[in-house]
Amino acid sequence: MDDTENGLFIGTKTQLLAAISGTLFAISDGMSYGWTAPMIPYLISEKSHIRTTKYEAEWLETCLMAGSFFGLPLTIYLVDKIGRKKSLLLAAFLSLLSWIAVAFATNMPVLFIARFVFGITANTSFVAAPMYVAEMADHKIRGFLSSVIYLNMLSGLILVYSVGPYLPFYVSPVIGIVVLSLELSIFPFMPETPYYLIHKGKRLEGKKSLGFFRPGKNIDRELTQIVKAVTRQKSEKGNFVDLFVAKGNRKAITIMAILDAGQHLCAISVILMNLHVILEAAGSIYIDSSIAAIIFAVIMFFSAYISSLQVDKYGRRCMLMISLITTAMCLSALAIYFHLKLSGYDVRAASWLPIVAVMFYAASFKMGIGIVPIVLTAELFPANIKAIGMAISDLMYVIGSIVSLQLYQWLNNSYGLYVPFYLFAVSSIVICMYTYFYIPETKGKTLEEIQYLLKDEPIPITNSLVSLVSNSSKSYNTF
Repeated sequence: MDDTENGLFIGTKTQLLAAISGTLFAISDGMSYGWTAPMIPYLISEKSHIRTTKYEAEWLETCLMAGSFFGLPLTIYLVDKIGRKKSLLLAAFLSLLSWIAVAFATNMPVLFIARFVFGITANTSFVAAPMYVAEMADHKIRGFLSSVIYLNMLSGLILVYSVGPYLPFYVSPVIGIVVLSLELSIFPFMPETPYYLIHKGKRLEGKKSLGFFRPGKNIDRELTQIVKAVTRQKSEKGNFVDLFVAKGNRKAITIMAILDAGQHLCAISVILMNLHVILEAAGSIYIDSSIAAIIFAVIMFFSAYISSLQVDKYGRRCMLMISLITTAMCLSALAIYFHLKLSGYDVRAASWLPIVAVMFYAASFKMGIGIVPIVLTAELFPANIKAIGMAISDLMYVIGSIVSLQLYQWLNNSYGLYVPFYLFAVSSIVICMYTYFYIPETKGKTLEEIQYLLKDEPIPITNSLVSLVSNSSKSYNTF
């Protein structure tokens, strides 16, 4: 038996190094995403070194989302034109410049520009990084390595929540600069993915890349499979229309649109951005809101970490369904509590329920629906349509965030706080049913095998046997 099958990290250390060094940007992105929460109170205070109105401060979030939206065409161009690796390095460099600008900013326009650039680089990174990981990773560890992106992002969120409210303004930018400098120092020494190199006709470089990521293994069979897969995929059209015309592509974009937008219809943006408001409305503030936010982020991190180790063992569909069911239960608990409170019932004896439900929500959300989509997004699209498909998926993520926040505000103001939580709970159940009936299991499958699954075509016997042997080996080693 090949000893790379005897453990998740045996024979995959170079893959782990490339995945970690190539996704350090996510720490910076997590920090930039959560930066406004502790910084806006400072900026609009009398202690601020930058004159800021509340209206100007609110635009800091809008600039980030605008950059992410308008960066889509650039992302599609870069990941195919210069490659996954160079796109990541370019995004890291621009983010580094943005943190430097934030550190030395003396007026709001500089912060607006920096936030806009952060949005562009986040879009590029969160498309390029999953592609890079999926195309270089062994199928037995692909799920875990794809999850590293979210783990790093949550680390950044915890950092900025912990540092922002308590230390000087410049500390957060300095941390971002150090993290990105580390990526720019290590990741350039990692090779481009074998899939991309072979797709560009650089077979010899692709072979060297595969050898780097599969040290000590006979790579000839896998190289042949990659060449065949890329050749077949290049023979198929790869424009925007074919994303919806071809059956496999259409199924892939439908799955990712529902999961990416669905994350927000399970209330993650609403809870992240309104956590203190929700707990205050519940009358269950036993701890400072800044501390509650840190605990919330820490719980998400550890839940995501545990899930990342299990996603290649129990599969994507199983993790998604368990997560969605428990998420629905937590959201239902919040909805019922607020419904009873608004109806005039005395809920003081259960005032602990909202904060407990919110913390359980943090764990259940990151168990599956908060981490599996980024694993699937780089697995489902073929090479010829991957950049467009993943960029559209990222767009659906942004749209889902905007829609969920608008729904929350409208339903809360019109009917009461319990109504949006009922809606989000129902959304979780609907997505769970969709997962059960429609989303294929990609655990243990090569990227080529996944394409046959999406087309509802039989997997060629050679690939099937390879997958069967691989899965049998892993099953044996779990005892």
